[in-house]
Amino acid sequence: MSLASVTGVLLAFIARLVTGAQGHWKGCPPMAEQRIYFANHQSHLDWVLIWAALPHELRVHTRPIAARDYWAGSPFRRWLTTEVFHAVYVERSRSANPDQDPLEPLVEALQQGDSLVIFPEGTRSAKGDPMPFKSGLYHLAQQFPGVRLVPAWIDNVQRVMPKGEVVPVPVLCTVTFGAPLQLGEGEDKRAFLKRARDAVLAQRPGRAGG
Repeated sequence: MSLASVTGVLLAFIARLVTGAQGHWKGCPPMAEQRIYFANHQSHLDWVLIWAALPHELRVHTRPIAARDYWAGSPFRRWLTTEVFHAVYVERSRSANPDQDPLEPLVEALQQGDSLVIFPEGTRSAKGDPMPFKSGLYHLAQQFPGVRLVPAWIDNVQRVMPKGEVVPVPVLCTVTFGAPLQLGEGEDKRAFLKRARDAVLAQRPGRAGG
């Protein structure tokens, strides 16, 4: 087993130890099919938590989206995201590569048959409801109608590593996965993004349907 594989197993264990990383599959079972998991975004640990909550056979084919300016900012973070998590790097600023379509790396990953973990808000919110979703999820749903879109709510992770903190605090966290969505025929972008955001909110513990 390679160093990256051993590190992945160890990190999944640590994530479960620190957070519990409990996956609640309320709207769909964990299946080895191509999916886009989309969730609320409150911490740098969000995609690690989803990754750790997935069964191993799903985890090895599921790639998180990582901001290049942060996660490639040091040799260790770059190795961790490329070799262990097989992350898809995205640019948060168009000035880094103004000619590149921001969705191009995601499209390439989906064309290769990978599943993705994305956060349609585009940035982290400190607390409360998710901010309005950006258009990327809509365009991916247009281009890949056969990929299942699975909403998820990550609960309590902001208490593990609040924005600005670097040391995680042990707190029980959950990831609740809802029923898959599909872009409706003729559905416009605004309506779809609102429906997708509502589907994420519906998975929050205490909400109807969550």
